[in-house]
Amino acid sequence: MLRAGARGRCCFSSRENGHAARTPAGAIERSTQNSVKPAAHELARDLRVRRLMAMRTTIGGGKAQRIELLRVDTPPMRAFHVTWVAFCVAFFAWFAVAPLTPVIREELDLTPADLSNAMMASVAATVFARVVVGFLCDRMGPRRVYTWLLLVSFVPVISVAFVQDAASFIAARLAIGIVGAAFVVTQYHMSLMFAPRVLGAANAITAGWGNLGGGLAQVVMPSLFGAAVALGLSENAAWRASLLLPGILLLLAALAYWRYTWDTPTGNWQHPPTPASSPVTEDKWGKLRIAVADVRTWVLAIAYGICFGVELTMHNAAPLYLVDRFGLSLKQAGLLAGMVGLANIFARAVGGMASDLAARVLGLHGRVYVLFAVLLVEGVALAIFGYASTLPVAVVALVVFALFVNFSTGATFGLVPFLHPQAVGAVSGIVAAGGNVGAVLAALLFRGEGSLASGLFQLGTLVALLCPLVLLVRFSAVEQRAHLSEVRGRWLASVPNPKEAEGAVPAQ
Repeated sequence: MLRAGARGRCCFSSRENGHAARTPAGAIERSTQNSVKPAAHELARDLRVRRLMAMRTTIGGGKAQRIELLRVDTPPMRAFHVTWVAFCVAFFAWFAVAPLTPVIREELDLTPADLSNAMMASVAATVFARVVVGFLCDRMGPRRVYTWLLLVSFVPVISVAFVQDAASFIAARLAIGIVGAAFVVTQYHMSLMFAPRVLGAANAITAGWGNLGGGLAQVVMPSLFGAAVALGLSENAAWRASLLLPGILLLLAALAYWRYTWDTPTGNWQHPPTPASSPVTEDKWGKLRIAVADVRTWVLAIAYGICFGVELTMHNAAPLYLVDRFGLSLKQAGLLAGMVGLANIFARAVGGMASDLAARVLGLHGRVYVLFAVLLVEGVALAIFGYASTLPVAVVALVVFALFVNFSTGATFGLVPFLHPQAVGAVSGIVAAGGNVGAVLAALLFRGEGSLASGLFQLGTLVALLCPLVLLVRFSAVEQRAHLSEVRGRWLASVPNPKEAEGAVPAQ
């Protein structure tokens, strides 16, 4: 029977191939050839499974468990890099006008009041835009919201090149302020892509690197203006032509965001997801109501106001203070004051990482304690900076302030995503808007007849007095246990079996 079966297979094979293959050698050869195909198939399947398991090592349970800066082949890391670059472009466009203001002032005959109103207008618009964008993220997902935000912001950025008087300049600056809402989408998108154990660091790094766009504008825009003048353009035409660059960058960032990112690690939203453990909201305003009704949201808005808002104020106040009090040159004062912005490269990320580390020991309350501590040091350092009578003391205090104000911004958004996971956009929008409100209120300290020194001392004292408010942010025992379970790495228990992973295809 065995020989007949073998003969039957041989005859079948010979009819297929047109060759007589009845010899034992031919049978062995065909058997070898036929066994190669299953082996190749098994190898390919093993490779696919290994790739999927490698991805799950990085994306356990969907969200990334690690930040691997050199990778762009996973949805979370691709979103990470595209997001911070887009945020950097947004901040570049937001601050592109500022370094050209001396030339614009002469051209449009702007008064000090006009300049002050334009500055206040851009900050005020951002307050409103951040709340709206946070609400839209919960409804539409970050990919669509960020793409449309960048596209819409292109219009006011370009429109500045066509202003003819103070009123149109202020109106354009007001409209440009909407691009500052890019921060909210950045933080929201990271909360969808990264697991709690690294979310604080992911939020802080993308925000810190994005904030560098403001510093780049201070360097690039004057150089671009100078190049345009060297090519033969008048100063009036040169500053207008220079503003084409941030507009073009916004368009490119919008296209890249739409093309290369997903809303979540598994695909794009069709409808807003509602976690099974979250209260279901039937109306479109439900998530915003959840955020508004929670006093913790407003406490964190105050916290962000006394760190990010104070940071924005120091960009304007510190150079003038150093020149007036210690007789430094503009260049020397600019270099020292620039430390506040340059610290974003790493300090904001350190604040987020410290929040993550504290969470692994003390849970969500550990994040609260870190925020309280760094805000306290920030306030004390700023008060000393304003009170200092010698330059060395002022420089040391400024360095400490620059570090801890960025630690504070990172630690704040290391906490924000955990207030209401089902309403991250709404909470982020309100808290982020609090930063701009803080900047407006802090600027009021410097509008009177008092000295810059007294204003800085009062501002630092105010930060130190208000920072204990963050201790009001508390979480239930159930939330604490769940968070500790997540950040301590128990996600591995949910990784599927390799055989179950075979054939899995990410949602498009």
